[in-house]
Amino acid sequence: MAARKKSEEPMMSVDEVLTDEELKAAAGESEPVAHEERPADAPHTVVVAEDEAVNRMDLVAMLEDNGYEVVGQAANGEEAVELTRKYRPDVVCMDVKMPRMDGIAAAGIICDENIAPVVMLTAFSQTDLVRKATGAGAMAYVTKPYEESKLLPALEVAMGRFAEINDLLDNVERGERKLKEAEAQLKAAEEKLKKAEDTLEERKLVDRAKGLLMDKADFSEQGAFRWIQKTSMDQRIPKKRLALAIIAKYGDPKPSDADER
Repeated sequence: MAARKKSEEPMMSVDEVLTDEELKAAAGESEPVAHEERPADAPHTVVVAEDEAVNRMDLVAMLEDNGYEVVGQAANGEEAVELTRKYRPDVVCMDVKMPRMDGIAAAGIICDENIAPVVMLTAFSQTDLVRKATGAGAMAYVTKPYEESKLLPALEVAMGRFAEINDLLDNVERGERKLKEAEAQLKAAEEKLKKAEDTLEERKLVDRAKGLLMDKADFSEQGAFRWIQKTSMDQRIPKKRLALAIIAKYGDPKPSDADER
């Protein structure tokens, strides 16, 4: 009888190549609202919060005479917060002593929400009030009686500081976004490299397993590859694990210490 040629693939079942336990081991079974932009030459907008009507009227007149647009007038701190949220002015002039909610508490809310800079107004100049006002986030402090020479520079300083702080915050946010993007790109590159390394390792193991099937189980090269591929799909075993199982079954045993001596 003529010897069977390598090209004639032997009809071997999965069980004949690997046992159930080996197959199980290989399979792992054993294991946001937009705001309209104002023109650059538009007047600065202001919300005025003053509980005394006469003082409020004088303050409004002074501001309008100097080119400011008063978009809201409040008689207490709660109204000041509501109007500021509604109109989002360039600056808020806030009296300290007001009913329902004092100016310092209202300024704290406005500053926490980062809506607008606040200039505090009061008849008192005590150090503790100044400290509380700045602690609440006020950008400037003016004492009564209101004078243009004090109030107007304070408004400009407050708006300038507010703009600088927000520019700084924007820069920080942009930096954080760029850092996150760079981290995401690095992670994607690492995952791609890992996938490439895994693919290369799997290919090497499959090639070795294919060679063992050819030598030990009398497969042809094409038949060995098809058997590994089909068995992997039918048994839902990753090719790498299946290859490792074949290598463990047919590969050369590791020499013992005695053999090495």
